[in-house]
Amino acid sequence: MKIHEYQAKELMNRFGIPVSIGPVVQSVPIGMKAAEAFFNQGSNHLFIKAQVHAGGRGKAGGIARVSTLEETRVALDRLLGMTLISPQTGPEGRVVHQVMLADGSRIVTQELYLSVLLDRELEMPVILMSAGGGMEIEKLAVEQPDSIIRIHVDPCLGIRNYQTRNLGLKLGLDSAMSRKLDIVIRSVYDMFIQLDCSQIEINPLAIMHDGEFFALDAKVSLDESGFFRHPELAALRDIKEESPLEVRASQFNLNYIKLDGVIGCMVNGAGLAMATMDIIHHFGGEPANFLDVGGGASREAVTEAFTILLSDPHVKAVLVNIFGGIVRCDRVAAGIIEAAQQVCLDRPIVVRLAGTNALEGRTMLQESGLSIDTADSLGEAAERVVRLARQGGRS
Repeated sequence: MKIHEYQAKELMNRFGIPVSIGPVVQSVPIGMKAAEAFFNQGSNHLFIKAQVHAGGRGKAGGIARVSTLEETRVALDRLLGMTLISPQTGPEGRVVHQVMLADGSRIVTQELYLSVLLDRELEMPVILMSAGGGMEIEKLAVEQPDSIIRIHVDPCLGIRNYQTRNLGLKLGLDSAMSRKLDIVIRSVYDMFIQLDCSQIEINPLAIMHDGEFFALDAKVSLDESGFFRHPELAALRDIKEESPLEVRASQFNLNYIKLDGVIGCMVNGAGLAMATMDIIHHFGGEPANFLDVGGGASREAVTEAFTILLSDPHVKAVLVNIFGGIVRCDRVAAGIIEAAQQVCLDRPIVVRLAGTNALEGRTMLQESGLSIDTADSLGEAAERVVRLARQGGRS
């Protein structure tokens, strides 16, 4: 689960990570009052930062540097309500509902990049650092990959002293700054482990004129599987930043992820879902989503899943691939028929049922009077749904 920058910094503050944070506002008048308080306390300029679940905000115009109240008013008017489009938002962008104000008076002498994430191949956390922090880090990673320093951490041993010393040397820091960097890295790593994070990124991690480290920006993703240990973190979710269809699916405990293709998929089981998407690719198609109804999906959940699929205007055809084990195929068929009574079936649907009560399920669909194709094999179903999608959804 992604969270906003200000939320990430509040969590970092709990772990002793020095952060730059200020008030979060949703309107121009409140923002003006907050800015006036900053200026009255001696700040000579502020940063006003759009709070959306995406990086690349600086280049996309989502961060403004202001030095007067009039500049602040102009920036707030522009940012609040804007649709911010960056490489990480996709072409549809994100609407800015709130901004954070932060003091920008302190002088930065150097910008570093720091992140901790999970290396799934080696099954251990990895620390990434670079002396080239800031807005160009993505470009730097592509053009000069050797400039990114990687340190893997054995989860049983934790960070070793020699690892942080080596990082300091490779970054060109003196011994005093290397010791300070050691403290920051250990704090970030502790947060990563203790809060079940999937990623922590600080870009830039600034070295200030007084020789102290400061996290000027922060991005944190949390592993929702760990929320049973941290129920308070679930409250950080902002559904305005999520796809409406994904939010609707979560209310029925459906695992749904919107993708860029045109073939809607409804499958039971994550492994089968991935295999279904692979075979769609094999026949030249593109899946429009990942949708796993689960092993014990109820008739109501299947109905809702089907409704969600047909609510996506990009979907030109639907493939239902069910292997009946815990969930019975006739229950799935009943859910499809019930959904058909609630939504307009204006796109072709191909259903492949196998396993428990598969014959009963296929019979129910064939006798329903609905325009639904059934297939005996996954290959046959995938080939057919790709052909129908290419025909523009005409069955």
